[in-house]
Amino acid sequence: MIPDKSTHIRSYFDRLRAVLDSVNVADVERLIAIFEDAYNRDAAVYVCGNGGSWSTASHWVCDFAKGASSPGKRRLRMFAPGDNVPMLTAYGNDVSYNAIFAEPLRAYARPGDVVILITASGNSPNILEAATVAREIGATIVGLIGFGGGKLAAMTDHNVVVASREYGPVEDLHLILDHIVSTFLKEFIAQ
Repeated sequence: MIPDKSTHIRSYFDRLRAVLDSVNVADVERLIAIFEDAYNRDAAVYVCGNGGSWSTASHWVCDFAKGASSPGKRRLRMFAPGDNVPMLTAYGNDVSYNAIFAEPLRAYARPGDVVILITASGNSPNILEAATVAREIGATIVGLIGFGGGKLAAMTDHNVVVASREYGPVEDLHLILDHIVSTFLKEFIAQ
């Protein structure tokens, strides 16, 4: 039987609304504070994710590099290691797919930088390896996670955990967090 379109749409909106209502506002405030601190210290921010979370990581970088900029003001230095496809495939082919984020972090990240790890499950081996390397470097580690947090939740300095086991609403919320933080930072930088 073909599903009713209106019912399907309303059901998705209801599930997304429930996810939005479940987010701890204090966790998002702390996420914003981490970005304020990174900007004030001129620390770099690295954002990693797989699949839809990879596209979200790239979207975060775009929104911060362009959208959060203010004329005449220094910009936040933000990078998505997954956007360097030749390096990613070289590590994936020659070392291990688990190294595709960890090895670029070894090359570029410094103590005090921030590493944002976006994952619906919290259990992706290459994200967990990136967290391990970020810890060795002395970076601040932030998890944007769904599905209750997974293994990553115990490896980070701060998490925003989405209370859903459904990829769509989890990924939607990760992008909403981007827009909340980047628009706040734009106002913060403009002052």
